[in-house]
Amino acid sequence: MFDRYDSCSEESTSSSSSDDSEDEVPSIPASLPIIKNNGQVYTYPDGKTGMATCEMCGMVGVRDAFYSKTKRFCSVSCSRSYSSNSKKASILARLQGKPPTKKAKVLQKQPLMAKLAAYAQYQASQQQQNQAKSKAGESICSSVGRAWRFKARILGPSLCKMYVPMGTCWGDLAEGVMVEVLNSDTNLSTKVYWVAGIVKLSGFKALLRYEGFDNDTSRDFWCNLCVPEIHHVGWCASSGKPLVPPKSIQLKYSNWKAFLVKRLTGAKTLPPDFATKVHENMQFPFKKLMRVEVVDKTHLCRTRVALVEQVIGGRLRLVYEEGSDDFWCHMYSPLIHSIGWSRSIGHRFKRSDVSKKIDGQMDAPAQLFAKVKDVDQNGEWFRDRMKLEAIDPLNLSAISVATVRKVLADGYLMIGVDGSEVTDGSDWFCYHSTSPSIFPAGFCEINNIELTHPRGTLLTPSFFSFFYRLV
Repeated sequence: MFDRYDSCSEESTSSSSSDDSEDEVPSIPASLPIIKNNGQVYTYPDGKTGMATCEMCGMVGVRDAFYSKTKRFCSVSCSRSYSSNSKKASILARLQGKPPTKKAKVLQKQPLMAKLAAYAQYQASQQQQNQAKSKAGESICSSVGRAWRFKARILGPSLCKMYVPMGTCWGDLAEGVMVEVLNSDTNLSTKVYWVAGIVKLSGFKALLRYEGFDNDTSRDFWCNLCVPEIHHVGWCASSGKPLVPPKSIQLKYSNWKAFLVKRLTGAKTLPPDFATKVHENMQFPFKKLMRVEVVDKTHLCRTRVALVEQVIGGRLRLVYEEGSDDFWCHMYSPLIHSIGWSRSIGHRFKRSDVSKKIDGQMDAPAQLFAKVKDVDQNGEWFRDRMKLEAIDPLNLSAISVATVRKVLADGYLMIGVDGSEVTDGSDWFCYHSTSPSIFPAGFCEINNIELTHPRGTLLTPSFFSFFYRLV
């Protein structure tokens, strides 16, 4: 079946004679495809537009002449037969313990040629879907960071929102949303407000246009949406603040109240607690000179003490307590922990040789760090030498074959990438069992993602995928 009807079909159909035989084709340009059905000839530019195939008997005809709103059947009898046949097939499949597919219902009473045509079409569509999935999988793993994006699609937007200030409130902002803002186009000495609509969004800023200017862009202005001067529609009425139209268009309408009622009926605005959400999302509890435990860049298998040197937008610049090496990470990153975390779960830790502390240093409170889910490690649980697939922390574009090297407390695991580990285990890395960076064996194969196999392996990728799941 096809989604639209083209006028070319009507014109070519009307030009055909009902008395013509199937072998007698009218003079039609050779560039147009031809379909013959029941002695009639139909032409159309792409060979598909305007035609439909009956899902019951397989007859091909003009879509506009078919029955039902969806144009699925060539006649009322076919529509009723399909419905009756579907019920019988459903009962039979239920007795066999299988739910019948729509394709199986259709094929049960179709003629042989229609069945073969439908089956060929089904195989072609399946092949196209597989090729599309394969290309999507290749593009995901082709550049740096694509594996993270794929995982974000599986887990939903919450994975990304967690690391972005105002991420949980971003759904309230969109083009067309109405707000009440300060009116800068006025001669009054007191503060007055007017309604404006969001024309364009760029980060935390929005391009606003006062209501009444219509398509006039001369007075458009940019405004930070996280400042206290941004309010939802109705704030002025509840706060007793005046709404005054800009002086440039003050005489454009005689009844501004009626104009606003008409423009704002059904319009979307900010939630009343938007300002409270902004305040809560812009609070960053980490302060300079707080002490944390963070992964050692030179030995991934252990942690070291570092000091918070700078806080910008929830991101921390950390400096190791002994040395001058610094790096950035988010305050909710799984790479940082409270002081004492390593000892509590059995993780390796490098003690600091610094004897004198800087004035103002303090241990970051444990409640400031991202919480992990409590897991029950009894019964079926991870064990040493188990195989899995994991995002390589040193190459975020690769998902590699990995092995559980040590099971720690509270659901944490020490993991090594197969084929690249050093003998002393200094390149093992720590992931929590609920981390979005680890996957079960076979995950990449199921989702058509390239899996990085151990270096130097002589096994083919397909055989290796089967082999390592048995280890």
